Amino acid sequence: MRIAGGLLAVTTLTAATACSSSDQPAHAKTPSAAVASRRPTETLKPLLQQDLPHVKGKTFTSAVVDFPPNAHAMPHRHGRAFVYAYVLEGTVRSRLEGKPVTTYHQGENWVEQPGAHHLLTENTSRTKRARLLVVFVSTTGDKLKVDDPRS
Repeated sequence: MRIAGGLLAVTTLTAATACSSSDQPAHAKTPSAAVASRRPTETLKPLLQQDLPHVKGKTFTSAVVDFPPNAHAMPHRHGRAFVYAYVLEGTVRSRLEGKPVTTYHQGENWVEQPGAHHLLTENTSRTKRARLLVVFVSTTGDKLKVDDPRS
């Protein structure tokens, strides 16, 4: 078992994005209302990454994605990865480009085809967290999540 460098980069990027400052000048001492009201984002905890033994150039990766209350993810893609998501806890609202908004409850799941644009992913609760088990089958070395705010 090895920890995914790409997953660690996603986790680091997610944490850095969640803590980044606004476009205010350095001398501004108080945050703007937009910064103060920013919604929390998801965090990703890698579980396992392993090359698939009989599928050259492909890697299996699993992770738990945690959404604090009222959290959302930036619109994103998972490159050429096939993605499976299972709701471990809570309720998540999701929308893939070209598809309707769908709400998934604990015990429900969905898949994302390679190249899918994930426009909406959010915890529907303002008081309870939501958690997903996410499995990626990706090209070895590819980034597993790339923010893509185009809509």
